[in-house]
Order: sequence, then C-alpha cells, then structure tokens
Amino acid sequence: MSVELEQAKVKVAEFQKQCEEYLVIIVQQKREADEQQKTVSSHSEKIAAEEIKCKIMAAGAQKELDEAMPALQEAMKALESLNKKDMTEIKSYGRPPVLVETVMQAVMILRGAEPTWAEAKKQLGESLVSDVGWQDGWMKTVAEKLDTLKRLYDEKLAQKEELRKRSEEMEIKLDRAAKLLSGLAAEKGRWEETVKGLESDMGYLVGDCLLASAFLSYMGPFLSNYREEIVSDIWMKEGLKVIDFQMTDYMRVLEMGVQFGSPVLLQNVQEDLDPSLAPILNKSVTKVAGRMVMKLGDKEIEYNKEFRFYITTKLSNPHYAPEISTKTTIVNFAVKVQGLEAQLLGNVVRKERPELEEQKDSLVMNIAAGKKKLKELEDEILRLLNEATGSLLDDVQLVNTLQTSKVTATEVAEQIESSETTEVKIDSAREGYRSCAERASILFFVLNDMGKIDPMYQFSLDAYIDLFNLSIEKSKRSPKLHERIVNLNEYHTYAVYRYTCRGLFERHKLLFSFQVCIKILEVAGKLNMDEYNFFLRGGVVLDREEQMDNPCPGWLADINWDNITELDKLTNFHGIMNSFEQYPKDWHAWYTNAEPETAVLPVEWDNTCNELQRMLIVRSLRQDRVAFCVTSFIVNNLGSKFVEPPVLDMKSVIDDSNARTPLIFVLSPGVDPTNSLLQLADYSGMASRFLALSLGQGQAPIATRMITEGVSEGNWVFLANCHLSLSWMPQLDKLIEQLQIQDPHPDFRLWISSSPHPDFPVSILQTSIKMTTEPPKGIKANMKRLYNLVSDQQFKRCTKPKKYKKLLFAMCFFHSILLERKKFQQLGWNIIYGFNDSDFEVGKSNRE
Repeated sequence: MSVELEQAKVKVAEFQKQCEEYLVIIVQQKREADEQQKTVSSHSEKIAAEEIKCKIMAAGAQKELDEAMPALQEAMKALESLNKKDMTEIKSYGRPPVLVETVMQAVMILRGAEPTWAEAKKQLGESLVSDVGWQDGWMKTVAEKLDTLKRLYDEKLAQKEELRKRSEEMEIKLDRAAKLLSGLAAEKGRWEETVKGLESDMGYLVGDCLLASAFLSYMGPFLSNYREEIVSDIWMKEGLKVIDFQMTDYMRVLEMGVQFGSPVLLQNVQEDLDPSLAPILNKSVTKVAGRMVMKLGDKEIEYNKEFRFYITTKLSNPHYAPEISTKTTIVNFAVKVQGLEAQLLGNVVRKERPELEEQKDSLVMNIAAGKKKLKELEDEILRLLNEATGSLLDDVQLVNTLQTSKVTATEVAEQIESSETTEVKIDSAREGYRSCAERASILFFVLNDMGKIDPMYQFSLDAYIDLFNLSIEKSKRSPKLHERIVNLNEYHTYAVYRYTCRGLFERHKLLFSFQVCIKILEVAGKLNMDEYNFFLRGGVVLDREEQMDNPCPGWLADINWDNITELDKLTNFHGIMNSFEQYPKDWHAWYTNAEPETAVLPVEWDNTCNELQRMLIVRSLRQDRVAFCVTSFIVNNLGSKFVEPPVLDMKSVIDDSNARTPLIFVLSPGVDPTNSLLQLADYSGMASRFLALSLGQGQAPIATRMITEGVSEGNWVFLANCHLSLSWMPQLDKLIEQLQIQDPHPDFRLWISSSPHPDFPVSILQTSIKMTTEPPKGIKANMKRLYNLVSDQQFKRCTKPKKYKKLLFAMCFFHSILLERKKFQQLGWNIIYGFNDSDFEVGKSNRE
C-alpha cells in the first residue's frame, strides 16, 4: 500500500506539471485571442462606417452600373474567355498596353490599392478575400483551438482530482494501518500474558475444582485470614433485600426474592431457624408444566435460579445442628486483628494527616478505574475483531478503540509507575501511626474476648471506633510524631479501661487490666509466651514415674511440687527443681513469708528472674498471692490508674448517651438501681417524665406503648428485670433497631436492667451502654460511690449540716468496711449477710 501510494504521488505530480504547462499555453493564447478580438472589433466598427458610405456610393454606382451593365456583360464574356495563359501573358508585360493598364488601375482602385501597374502586377498572384470573411475564419480557428486546449485541461484536472482523492484515501488507510499495528502490538503483550495464564491455569483446572469444592464444603467456618492463606474470594452484592424475623412481611419479601431471583439477607438469627425456611434450605423445587416451582407455606411460587439466600448471626460462636450445617455453607466473617488494624490506621491517618489518606484513596480509585476501563476496552476490541467482516482498515470504530486502549494503557502504566513512588511516601508517613492502630486493634480484641467470661460483656465495633476517634480528638497534641503517638496510646488505653470498667463486675476488672497489659507486652515482643502459658495453666504432670520425688513433703504440697517440676522444663528455670533439694530451708522461709511476692528469692533466683518469672514461682507455690502479683505487674507496666477502677458516675453516663442508645444495668444480687435512677431523674429534671415498669407475664404490650410514647414525648423509660421476659427481647431488639433510623425526641432515654443471662440478645448489648450495680472493691472506691448517692437537696434538708456531715462520713466508712469484709465470708459473723444499698439508705434516712 505504501508503494502504491508513492507511485500515485508521482503520477499526481506529473499531471500537476502537465496541467500547469497547459494552463500557461491557454493563458498565453487566450491573451493573444483577446488582442485579436480587440483588433477585429475596431476593424468591425470601421467596416460598419464604411459600409454606410458604401451603400450611398452603391446606390450611385448602381445607377451608373445599370448604365454600364451592357459593357460589363461584354467584359465578363471577355473575362471568361481569359485563361491562365492570358494571365501569364499579362503578368509578363513590362509595359502593358494602355487599355490593359487602365483596366488594372481600375481593379486596384476597387481593391483600395495603389492604382499602378506595379501594384497590380504584385496582386495578380494573390488570392482575393474580403477582410471580414478572413477575420471570421481566423477567429473560428482560434476558438476551436482554445476549446480543444480547455477540454484537455479539464481532463487533466479531473485525473488530478481523482488521483488526489485516491492519495488521501491511501494516506488515511496507511494511518489506520499504522494505528492498527501499534494498537494490536500494545494488546499483543497483554493477550500473550493472558494466554500464558490461561494455559497455565488449564493445567491446574482439576486441582482448582477440587480445591473450590473443598473450600465451599469445609473452609467457611474458619477465620478470614486462614481462608485467605488458601484461596482468595470476592463477594458481591447487588439488589440485596434485608429481612429479619421481627418484620411482619418478611415472608412476602422472601417470596418475591424466590420468584424474581433477587438475593435476600436474613439477619440476626439465633441457633434455631424458623421451620418456614425449610423449603428454601432443602431446595424443595419441583417441575410443573415445564416450570420450576417451590412451595412456601400454602403458596406455590415459581422458582428463579438466580435467587440467593444469605443468613447472618451476631452470635460469637454459634452451634448449628447438623441438619442446618449440611444444607448451608457457613462462612466466618468475624473481624481479625490485621483487618481492624488496617481500618483503624486509615482512621487515625485521616484524622491526623487527612491529605495523605485522601491522596492514597484517590490514587487507589484512579488506578482501579483505569484498570477497569482497560478491561472494558480490551473486551470491546475482541468483540469488534470477532464481528469484523470486511477490511479492518475500513473499521473506524476498531481503529479508534485500539488507539483509545493504547492511550489508556499508557496512562494506567504511568499512573501505576508514579503511584509506586507516591505510595512509598504515603505508606512511610502512614507507618508512623502504625503503633497507634496496632494498640487500638489489640484493645478491641481484649474487649471482644471478655464475652467468653460473661455473656453480658458484648461490645460493638462501631461504638469502639467512635471511642477511638474521640481519643484522637481529645488526646494531647505534639509537633513530634513519637510524642503524639505515645500520648494517643496512653489516652486511648485508659479511655478503653474507663469505658469498659463501668460494665464489668468487680471480680473481672483486674482480669481485664491484666489482659490489656499482657496483650500490649506481647505485641511489643516483651513477653515470653511459654512462660505466660505456664502462668495460665500451671504444671500438669503426665508421667509421675519419671518425676523427681518431693524433697520437702513436710511443707510442700504435691500439687505445688508438680508445678515446680513442670516449671523446671522451661528454658529460664532449669535447675529450680534441684535447688529445692539443695536449699530447702531457704525455700521454706520464702514460702512462709506473709508477702512472698516482695520477698527475696533463694540463692541466685532473685537475680535471674524478671517480674513475670517471679510471678510464675508465686503461681506455683503461693496461689493466694497471685492477685497481688498481678496488681503489682499491672502497676509497673501500665500505671496505678489501671488497678483503680473509676466509680460509676451516672451523670457522666447521661452525657455519653443519646436518644438512640439504650442504657443497661447488669444486676448483681441484692442491688436495685431504681433509687439511684430516680435521684438521677430528679437531678436532670426528668422526674415528672420518668416511667418505670417491671417486666413479666403480660407486660410486653405496656412496655411497647411506653417506649412508643417516650420516643415522641421525650420520656425516660425504665424496663426492669428484662431477664424475666426473654421471649419479648426480640421485639425489644426490633424497637431499638428502629430507633437508629427514627428521629426520637432528644430527651428520650431507654433504661434497662437485667441479670446476666446467656440468651439475652447480643445486638442489644452491643448497641447499649452497660453499667454494673455491684459495689466496687476497696474502702475508698466504696465511699466515693456512697457519697454519689447523696444529693445536694439531702444535705440542705438537714437542720444541723456540720454534725450531719460527720455522721454521714462515719456511716459511709462503716458501710464500706462491711462490704469489704464480704471476702472473709462469715468470719466474725454468725450468719452471712449481704449488706446492700437499701441498708445504707435506711441508715441515712435515720440520721436525717
């Protein structure tokens, strides 16, 4: 095609040259013709004037001619008799006869020539033609020649135009061919990689099918990070319908999904599923008249193969019966430390360095959009190539698509290349906040693990993220990144401690602090996990035949000796078993010490053991002092504030709550929060709008009405003893869920009290603020709590405030001592009695 184009260009150049030469000739001849035309025109004017004169003369001449006609006729006869010989004879006269000369003079006069014999002799040999006739003939010849030249010129121009068009078409096709070659060359690399990938995948097809089948059958219940180590999966949702059992029309939504093939999500299920779901789980589909039909209840509904059914639960470790597990694919979507850490890292960077996170998000979105566009263009190119019928050079859409694909691929490649440099800078800056996200992530999972200790310890990830964002805003700022991270970690760690402790029982608060401390040390690489596991489990002897005999049976119990023999197997404790045999008195002195956790260990062990290792020795020999060791361990690693739980302040709880967040009292035996709540309502100006109801049989409709009125009127609603009405809890869960999408009165608060129960709805616990009513540990903490129960009005009501204050202090001190003595059980008492706030209220009223 390039050769043909070059040949065509040469021909066009030749025709152009010829046309230019013809044009020069035509212009020159036309100029000459125009000059002759002007001359002819002037001659014509002269001839016309002379014609008039001639006509006058002709009239006179005619008259004379008539007279001379006879003579003329005779002359004509004489002329006819003349021949060539006569004419030759006349021309041969040197001096003609007089009559001949006279005739010739007359002829010259008629011709307008000089009437002389010499002139006559000259013209005898020339043809006589009139001036007008001669000029017309000449002009006709010139016009014919001009027409011929013009026709040739037009033909050359047409040939030139045709060649020019062909040249342009060839140039366009050549350009398209170059673009096609360039575009297809760019696609070639990607297609070759795709083909290689497909060829490689074909070899693993059987194994992949087996792996996919095994994944669907067995891998679902495992955690996401474990699944991702085997295969990766992408879940997509489109047009998802969400239902739950508390919706009145959930079956209708389910029927529509089955019929029209839309996916349906059933959320918040328990371990037992409604029997109405059996046809779907069993896939009870029958073929009737060529249609697939499923019977749901008393209806037969046409079954769409595109229908998908998903079920979710908030139970942390559900146990489903085999008949459910075999009919479903169970997938564990529980959040993991790494995933939450990445999410929290994005949060903290977005708060601290918003430009970095925006830049990273934009970068990721642009690259993803470019790759998506590239994939779409590749699919379009393949479609056009598949559907092409004629020459590819005539397919403008294909050429343009290839060119667009090439440009897009170049842009995407440039974006990816630039993004690598930018991403390194962004990640480097983001990594500075990694320790903060890491700390926040492990703290949440410490909270999450508390649910294994008590079913009421349930915490929401959304609420935790809000708490983390609040810590970012309130923690101390610093221009130095390291100081800022330290401040943020310290503030958030204590914020989590304060937030959690108000919902924990006293016996679990030290455990929570210890778990926080251990996890922080573990992540920092400062914890020997073998030693920590021994601290948790102790020593279990499996083969006593190989065990060394107890060298101190008089004071060392066998169970303690088991701990020592197993402790000796740890790397840092080799030889401790023999030291009991070598230094029994020293170990006996340490063993009988009132505070062995602070006493000096025998021989070299005091110098070789760190704090955790000393705890292991105490754990092995003096289990009664483990709590003191743990307290000291927490103080030394986190600070004393982590072993001094804050006293529950109901006023601060109100400040932290809103109309959409329920507040739950987790009850302890013998403790009733009603009086405290009434005092709080009076302090907050809500005494007149405080509604209380103790749940039980037949109270559900009343409770529903109270909540509905409270939402609209801004009341405080207190539902006591919810553990006595567990069957109504799903409806209460639905009411609380509706609060999240409603616009309740800002003064509305929903207060709930319940004893711990494993069947209490997890979703309510996760969305609520939890408080325990159990008295705190320690005389100081108990006195603070008791003083919070006394309002300013009660102080003012007394007529002798000075004496009243002293009596109140003495009573709070005495009541706190009585509460602390509970750990000694009936020691000092004939009968165990659980002193509670009611006793304190009675005593306080008597003092008033």
